Amino acid sequence: MTATIWHRVAPVHALRTLGPADTPRVTNMELFFDLVYVLTIIQLSHFLLDHASWLGAVEAATLFAAIWWAWNYTAWATNWINPDHTAGRLLMIALMACALLMAVAVPDAYGDRAALFVGAYVAMALIRAFYMAAVFRGEVMGRNYAQLGIWSALSGVLWVAGAALPEHRVWLWIMAVVVDYAAPYAGFWVPGSGRTPMETWPLRGLHLLERNQQVFIIALGESVLLLGTTLIGASLDAATLAAGGIGFLLIVALWWLYFVHTTEEGEHAFSQSSNHTELARAGLAYAHGIMVAGAIVVAVAIELILAHPLDSVHAPAVLTACAGPAIFLAGSAVFHRRMAQRVPPAYLAAIAALAVFGGLALILHLHGLLLGFGTLAILVALAWTGSRARG
Repeated sequence: MTATIWHRVAPVHALRTLGPADTPRVTNMELFFDLVYVLTIIQLSHFLLDHASWLGAVEAATLFAAIWWAWNYTAWATNWINPDHTAGRLLMIALMACALLMAVAVPDAYGDRAALFVGAYVAMALIRAFYMAAVFRGEVMGRNYAQLGIWSALSGVLWVAGAALPEHRVWLWIMAVVVDYAAPYAGFWVPGSGRTPMETWPLRGLHLLERNQQVFIIALGESVLLLGTTLIGASLDAATLAAGGIGFLLIVALWWLYFVHTTEEGEHAFSQSSNHTELARAGLAYAHGIMVAGAIVVAVAIELILAHPLDSVHAPAVLTACAGPAIFLAGSAVFHRRMAQRVPPAYLAAIAALAVFGGLALILHLHGLLLGFGTLAILVALAWTGSRARG
């Protein structure tokens, strides 16, 4: 009786059927799931705009870390489960509902909607992990996902404690993020069961790389949305149009650096490597999260520059305008290091240049247009240098 119920609820044939050299295709269900993250990224960028302080930045980073991890683990799950199978669709819809509740909770996640954010996040983690363990029952991957679920439950205790204790919320949630992000490097170790070696997670890296490319496009879309919305409501004088042009070119520069310089390295590495799981852990789960975070901060910077193009800049605007590209480049450097075993020196030079330029912008009280133009010039120089290096 129990076996029949499990067969109906979590059928083994819901897993993808692939040959040794096959790459899973990205399905419409996966793209449908990503629609929630359009709203989520909008909410995150507005949260950062509304909390322009060091504490606000830490709070936004913690929320982003949870949101990224929820998306990342779901993308990994669809590497194995078939989202076009009825069971796969139902799982994705359940996870999509959780992700939507997280997005709805973001604006007041450190206030009255803390329980909603945490409840949706923890539910998403546990549903995904233990459902995948059930689908893989009797296989090594079933044990792997069961141990992942135990780690998710452990971090969930900290998430729930943070929601229940407002005065300690920030630190408890930071500790929860540390547990979540450290789990893969700990091999999801559980007493009595040991670690889950990376080679026991048979990943198809090109599918996951494509999924990461799609979510990065969503992050860039937030920049386009903020730029367009601001221009629609603004008087289109020369300064505003110039700031809009700089914002547009910043988006183009990020797209160029990502799709022309960065992802080609990933495609080549995955096509040549037999150990896709090791590559994907650092290059996709971690490095891509940093790049997406950088793109979100750039969207906020564009909004700040557009709002006051001729005013002398203050610390929040400078930090946002320089930190956004620097965060993106740091993620790109980690990606290159993992995929190509090297970090392009030009990336490190560009990060240093952004730091120096940011300091000068504060000292010289530059106005918004010059802040945006200087940041853009550094990224364009990096893109041009990289293109020349590629021949």
